[in-house]
Amino acid sequence: MGFKGTKQEKKQNYDRKLCELLDQYTQVLVCAADNVGSNQLQGIRKGLRPDSVVLMGKNTMMKRSIRIHADSTGNQAYLNLIPLLVGNVGLIFTKGDLKEVSEEVAKYKVGAPARVGLIAPIDVVVPPGNTGLDPSQTSFFQVLNIPTKINKGTVEIVAPVELIHKGDKVGSSEAALLAKLGIRPFSYGLVVLSVYDNGSVFSPEVLDLTEDDLCEKFAAGVANVAALSLGISYPTLAAAPHMFANAYKNVVAIALATEYSFPQAEKVKEYLADPSKFAAAVAAPEASTATAAPAAKEEEKAPEPAEESDDDMGFSLFD
Repeated sequence: MGFKGTKQEKKQNYDRKLCELLDQYTQVLVCAADNVGSNQLQGIRKGLRPDSVVLMGKNTMMKRSIRIHADSTGNQAYLNLIPLLVGNVGLIFTKGDLKEVSEEVAKYKVGAPARVGLIAPIDVVVPPGNTGLDPSQTSFFQVLNIPTKINKGTVEIVAPVELIHKGDKVGSSEAALLAKLGIRPFSYGLVVLSVYDNGSVFSPEVLDLTEDDLCEKFAAGVANVAALSLGISYPTLAAAPHMFANAYKNVVAIALATEYSFPQAEKVKEYLADPSKFAAAVAAPEASTATAAPAAKEEEKAPEPAEESDDDMGFSLFD
């Protein structure tokens, strides 16, 4: 049962409850709750227990409670939640894995009919097939430019029709047709809008990043730093290997063009003086590989030593 009392007592009780949650939890999911019913919300609460708590309320009350908590504790981090409290939103306080909690929330969606004036969240396509409606309803389909035919005394839709586009308002004709066909095209539930974690606020898409994605983005960043460093000749750790390689190439080029030499350049000069050594250097590894393969095959084919017969052991099974 809900808390009973005066309006002021209800506000105080709500402030106390929210402040307790702010003390206990450091992770919060800010969720949109448009078109979410009370029964559906109750199911979400049950599914997220015991690691998570769902708290709904007026935005003004939530903002007020957060400010009271910040003033009383000196913890200003939760003030980052205030700009996120816009529209019909709720808070999910959790101690579990944010990605797992977000996925669990997404499971609790229910189908809903297309009501007149509603903004379509997705494209609505009417599939082809028998509608079960009598032929007197043909004119209704013609108004919506839906190709039909009469089959066995019922109206049949010939081809799929995109009835409503995402972002359009649902008209009375579209809503009536979907109701006649028994189609509930939309599904509603809590939608995670933002994630709060120990003072940091970020988009829920961040939760979908894997270790491979992070490594790929990090490698791309290192490559950009290296390219910039090489372009402006500014030494950085990312560009250091490339700078050393380029410097070595330049020094070798000077050594080849002049009589100056050093140990690393001697081998290059030796190859340039006698190009046949290139072929020998390449052929040597290939030859060693070629000889190793037959040897390995011979080892595989080598027969195992025959087991000693019973006669050799001094007795026979048939004696």
